[in-house]
Amino acid sequence: MTRVVLDTNVFISSFFGGNPRKIIDLWKSGRIVLCLSPPIIEEYVKVLERMGLQNEHELDELLGLFAQGRQVLFTAKTPHLHVVEKDPDDDKFIECAVALQAGFIISGDKALQDIADYMGIYIQSPRQFLEAHPIE
Repeated sequence: MTRVVLDTNVFISSFFGGNPRKIIDLWKSGRIVLCLSPPIIEEYVKVLERMGLQNEHELDELLGLFAQGRQVLFTAKTPHLHVVEKDPDDDKFIECAVALQAGFIISGDKALQDIADYMGIYIQSPRQFLEAHPIE
């Protein structure tokens, strides 16, 4: 099964529909495996809190989906890489992908997309990923 890391912009955009939502649907239907690390989950939560999701129950529900482990892989340890020169904070996505042998990082971030391929890990926009993995 295809392992993917979702950049925060794709994860957050999925709440509003479009191609990011289709990628989440692929995950929920068991067609892809979501790869996560503590720094990625922390960023997801921080951004959701900034957007107004401050209800502890809502955050617990979201984290509960990850904790269920359905089509989710976690890594507590990632290598320390310095790949994304334009935005070093984005290295966490590549580190997670390397640690969990993901095939893809799905991102709308130009700094990540400019890399395109790191050690056989393809960095694609949601549209590019869906063109290669259509929803049937």
